[in-house]
Amino acid sequence: MIRQLEDFYTEWAYESDSTLKLFALIDEKHFHEQAHERVRSLSRLAFHITHTIGEMMARTGLKIEGFSEEDDLYWTKKELIDAYKHFADSLVEQMKKNWKDADLETKDNMYGEEWKRGTTLSVLLRHQTHHRGEMVVVMRLLGMTPIGMYGPAAEEWSAMGMQPMP
Repeated sequence: MIRQLEDFYTEWAYESDSTLKLFALIDEKHFHEQAHERVRSLSRLAFHITHTIGEMMARTGLKIEGFSEEDDLYWTKKELIDAYKHFADSLVEQMKKNWKDADLETKDNMYGEEWKRGTTLSVLLRHQTHHRGEMVVVMRLLGMTPIGMYGPAAEEWSAMGMQPMP
């Protein structure tokens, strides 16, 4: 739970760094490929994660520099990585300029419901984590090796000389 801005800043630093590391591992030749007709491509998932930072936080009144509701897919991996980093950093900058801890109790209309800003920040973190999980599965289906974010990936266990869990 986000009770102070510093709680979010600490968690966001780790989570946004993990997101950037995962994006960097995407093989360019599979960037736009769909592993299944009902599964988004890696580029689409990465764009959705990136775009949501500006889209969700605009509902709280924060203006993420460079964000536009009309944004379309960033078509290269580098453009997407650069946009994500910019939006992630801009979010923290805007929060530091415009919010105090007490603002986490302020309620905003979020998708037809009233959410406290602390809840919105928690949802933003979980939303990103959810879609990164999808990306890991798609990467494996397309023959790529992901990283472990909350513990070692199978390949990382092997590199440490340990047997990965089945």
